[in-house]
Amino acid sequence: MQLDTILELINQYGYFALFFALWLGIVGMPIPDEVIVMTGGMVGSFGILHTVPAFLVTYLGVISGLSLGYVLGYKVGVPVIDRIRRKKHMDIYIVRAEHLLQKYGSQALVISYFLPVVRHVVPYLVGISKMSFRRYALFSFTTGFLWTLLFFILGHFLGSNAASVGYLIAEYSKYLLIFLPVIAVVVFFLMSKRRRNKINAAKG
Repeated sequence: MQLDTILELINQYGYFALFFALWLGIVGMPIPDEVIVMTGGMVGSFGILHTVPAFLVTYLGVISGLSLGYVLGYKVGVPVIDRIRRKKHMDIYIVRAEHLLQKYGSQALVISYFLPVVRHVVPYLVGISKMSFRRYALFSFTTGFLWTLLFFILGHFLGSNAASVGYLIAEYSKYLLIFLPVIAVVVFFLMSKRRRNKINAAKG
């Protein structure tokens, strides 16, 4: 499924298309989550969807897709990760996810959000390890909210450039944690600039 197809589905089915595009990320959507979340911000800025409901649906899509992995890992156990391992190129992501969990424990749920594919594998592994859902939700849902908010706002302000920037971010995601403060400053600057423009327009 290509980005143009998702945009067409959003035009036809609105919030449902946005939700399921993210929820289906758990089964290997070819479009990075960063791109879809930023697209949610973009369609909000264009008035195709209302911004606040679009953000809430985007957030629910993100955490629902990842939570499905946790539930499958918890209920099915090791066979589910063995099945994933048989998929092409997935073994390397499983190894990375296992390394994160061994090194950082529960905090791997936070770090993995900034690593495409790995973010989908970690919930399976913590489910297999029988981490309580309460602990899983504490780390995953909180980080998911901030992660979604960051990329949604970025997409909102980038407009038609959101998708291309989203692909660039996904490609160089391993450096994202280093540049995250810079991205946060850029988002803050864009929000401040828009607020000033609205105030000036009101005064004028």
